[in-house]
Amino acid sequence: MDFIADRDAQKYQEDGYVVLEGLLTSQECDELKQRMTEIVDQMDVPEHCRIMFSTNHDEQLKKQGNAEYFINSGDKIRFFFEKGVFDDKGEFIVPKERSLNKVGHALHAHEPLFRKVTNSPKIQSIAKKLDLIHPVIVQSMYIFKQPGIGGEVTPHQDATFLYTEPLGRIMGLWIALEDATVSNGCLWFIPGSHKSGISRRMVRTPKGTYPLTDFIGRERAYDEEKFVAAPVKKGGVVLIHGEVVHRSAENKSEDSRHVYTFHIMESQDTRWSPENWLQPSEELPFQPLYTK
Repeated sequence: MDFIADRDAQKYQEDGYVVLEGLLTSQECDELKQRMTEIVDQMDVPEHCRIMFSTNHDEQLKKQGNAEYFINSGDKIRFFFEKGVFDDKGEFIVPKERSLNKVGHALHAHEPLFRKVTNSPKIQSIAKKLDLIHPVIVQSMYIFKQPGIGGEVTPHQDATFLYTEPLGRIMGLWIALEDATVSNGCLWFIPGSHKSGISRRMVRTPKGTYPLTDFIGRERAYDEEKFVAAPVKKGGVVLIHGEVVHRSAENKSEDSRHVYTFHIMESQDTRWSPENWLQPSEELPFQPLYTK
């Protein structure tokens, strides 16, 4: 039996997103959280890597674009921090497990538990229901949304960062490892906004120039009243079309909102832009979703 019903597949096509409950059991969620706790415990953060992650336009250019640590993280497991977690000397002023914004971008390749979830029969059945022929995994992230300090993610489209020709070949799968609620920073979407293309692209700049990335175009202004909340219970997954506009608010609650998320691309008759910040490497080409 398919994990995703016909009506859910239709909603995804019409709205650009759909919430599916029950992808993982509570125990499976806890196992992923425990493994991430172990990864963070073993984290060794070089001084030059104590950079902050933000989706604010100008801060992206300054913090990410100048950081080779970020741009070379596509085939590695690297650490990105919230604002205000280091003092002037680069030392933690919060417990390190509460300092992280996310870990990325190749958990699916290097961590067996995360690989198992990414390539699971349920995930493969979703892709097949959506008629994906040769989907590949382009990146994966663990997002913490820390209580009290979990930063806002401003309205954006994933295809801004993961551009393909033609468009419409990218899908995000956003798995809630804890309940994602309005109070702790769940996703919000503009239904149907995936049908209007994109207005902005993040691209690599020519070799030898800084910053290492730049933006072409600007994000559109969006009507706040058009956003619809998409809370999801622990173990549920949100399917996110690459061009649907979405955001999440700051987490001002006392509850974290841990998520494992990854993006897949239909590689059949698709060109991955060589200008994207994320590039497959010889060590890690994009991995197929379907396993034999």
